Amino acid sequence: MTDNIGKLILRMMLGGLMLFHGIYKLQHGIGFIKGLVVAQGLPEVLAYGVYVGEIVAPILLILGWRSRIWAGIIAVNMLVIIYLTQLGAFLKLGGHGAWAVELQFFYLLSALAIAFLGSGKFAVKED
Repeated sequence: MTDNIGKLILRMMLGGLMLFHGIYKLQHGIGFIKGLVVAQGLPEVLAYGVYVGEIVAPILLILGWRSRIWAGIIAVNMLVIIYLTQLGAFLKLGGHGAWAVELQFFYLLSALAIAFLGSGKFAVKED
């Protein structure tokens, strides 16, 4: 029982916090991300994938429907974000001695944990 509560908490935490990033992008656009994608020589249309990784995936993760898949999508989203925005800071410290990519890796590793653990009992569909 406690394992399933832990999985629910992990899903709610990752999905809820990631959703705030997606809502911000809905309100303010993804021009910045388009610029990063194009600067890497990739098609601009790939920037719209951020909506899948930061809105669709978190909502379905919170619900617990096919959590392993949606957590995997969030993990890929985070790898792309790290590549596009934080690669140069990978071995640096940020403010107050924190690792510069600490937050991004927190999301990435949380998503990987859910991908391996599944959604648990308290979900639309346990996987």
